[in-house]
Amino acid sequence: MRIKDVPEFAILGHPNEGKSSVVSTLAENDRVRIGPYPGETVHCQTFPVTIDKAEVIRFTDTPGFQKPKQTLRWFQNYNGPQDRMVQAFIEAHGSDPSFRDECELLGPVARGAGIIYVVDGSRPVRGDDRAEMEILRLTGRPRMSIINCKQDDILYLDAWKNEFRRTFNSIREFNAHRATYRERIELLECLKSVDQDWQEALVRVIDAFKRDWDHRMGVASLIIVTMVEEILCATSEGTLGEGADPKVLRAKLEKGFINTVKQIEHKAHTDIRRLFKHNIFNVELPKNSILNEDLFSETTWKFLGLSPREVALAAGVAGAGAGAIVDTAAAGLTFGIFSTLGGVAGAAAALLGGSRIAGLKLKGVRLGKDQIIIRPAPDAQFMYVLLDRAFLFYASVINWAHGRRDYDDPGKGEAKGAGVTHAWDKGTKQVCRDFFKKTVGGTSRKREEARIAMVNRIAERLRQL
Repeated sequence: MRIKDVPEFAILGHPNEGKSSVVSTLAENDRVRIGPYPGETVHCQTFPVTIDKAEVIRFTDTPGFQKPKQTLRWFQNYNGPQDRMVQAFIEAHGSDPSFRDECELLGPVARGAGIIYVVDGSRPVRGDDRAEMEILRLTGRPRMSIINCKQDDILYLDAWKNEFRRTFNSIREFNAHRATYRERIELLECLKSVDQDWQEALVRVIDAFKRDWDHRMGVASLIIVTMVEEILCATSEGTLGEGADPKVLRAKLEKGFINTVKQIEHKAHTDIRRLFKHNIFNVELPKNSILNEDLFSETTWKFLGLSPREVALAAGVAGAGAGAIVDTAAAGLTFGIFSTLGGVAGAAAALLGGSRIAGLKLKGVRLGKDQIIIRPAPDAQFMYVLLDRAFLFYASVINWAHGRRDYDDPGKGEAKGAGVTHAWDKGTKQVCRDFFKKTVGGTSRKREEARIAMVNRIAERLRQL
């Protein structure tokens, strides 16, 4: 058997066994139509996997068997050339509407596709299943069986394995709704053993998958670091006009600052989602996920494991955008007015261990009129909160199988204190601190050096998830 440069696998099985979910997850394509009712797929549809603009493998979704026992009888009575059996069946039944699904699903097999046979492992083996397995055996094509335990029900698992050992080259448990990237690679590794003629092509496919995944982690790191950099440099500023109320201006600037930061974070999360090919269906987060909490809420900061001192700081600056400080161009703006701009005095006291507000130095250049500037506080903790949220979102995205359409465990969320940055080694934290310092106050050259180091280090941490 000669294998094409681009291997193709047809996903076969009974209706409503999870075939489309398997295709969606293996091809990383959420455009595959998945429905709760049998018979959703009526025509074969091929989904290519493209890496670096080159197709490396394709998976074909097929209708489910409708008349397996009648089809098997025809196969058993066939007397023609073995390599023409599948094509001969299609030619003999192509005009019979009662065999429409069988002719359609066997089309990819007739043109040389390998077979991945999918069953729902939560139910017992039936007579129709045995007929389907025997049909696929008689085709003579390389074939793997997948037990799709959609509900983690293993009651019938051994029975399925015993049946599969009689007719299949390889058996694999694969939950299409929960499969991780590693499990997808392991499945492809198993396909190599199905037939020696497929090995060379599948080695190329697996190598391409691994290179592409590593590249995506590098891009994800760049997205995260760029997000943090943009937020650390974000400002919202305005000038107090004659007789203007500083409270009104402060509220307006605070709202603008918060919205800007939220938009930057949302864009980064969206870019990560699309990077991992979640284009149509959003990744559903558990209802109590900390990512559903406002970035500026005290709940977020407590959840991510801040110390009481750090939480006090977060609470103190909440009035100016949780993690933001208020500066003034000190052209006559008094401490009395300054103290009306929110919880800045409380923040300063928490940060300075109880120092009086009179000890706080105001920065600014006389511009002729008083200015209010809201910007991130000169404290690296805000950066770590952003990084923790980005890592939680990244982990949710890479572990959300493309064949999954809803979150079936709404009560489950991250454990409290799930922020990953607390466990980072000293070297990584030093890279982060250096990045923070250079971003908020370094030269262009030093900032770029620190940025490159930060991107590389974040990529290392992503690879460890």
